[in-house]
Amino acid sequence: MEQVQYVYTTGMDEAELERRLREGEHGVVALAEDSEAYGVVLSYHYDGERLLLRVSDDGDSRKTEFLEATDTATLVCHEATTDDSWSIYVRGPLAPWEGEADEATLNHWFPPFRLFDEAVADVAFTVYELGMDSVVGRRTVR
Repeated sequence: MEQVQYVYTTGMDEAELERRLREGEHGVVALAEDSEAYGVVLSYHYDGERLLLRVSDDGDSRKTEFLEATDTATLVCHEATTDDSWSIYVRGPLAPWEGEADEATLNHWFPPFRLFDEAVADVAFTVYELGMDSVVGRRTVR
């Protein structure tokens, strides 16, 4: 393994975690039911106090099943290039958000939704809040 290239990483401090979470828009949320795992790319919004996830439902999705079965979810946010990388893991309970926001606020908080083969009229959204029991980040040492 002497010829394998390595890049050293270090932990992020609280200020860097805050900044990267505030600047980010997308991550992969890991869910689980019994021994089966499910990961899905979602848009998120972090305002310094809470982490909200926008979840779509077209009526024929496995996401709802896994969301209801998962006690502790993990959101992974990351970016990597040849010379630089970082990743953040946020773990905690996941539940429907109990707050209220109008469409203009949601459009401000989240980037435009990317449709696949759904019709716009067939897609509904639920906002979930991910409890931030554990927030850990690493980045490339420069």
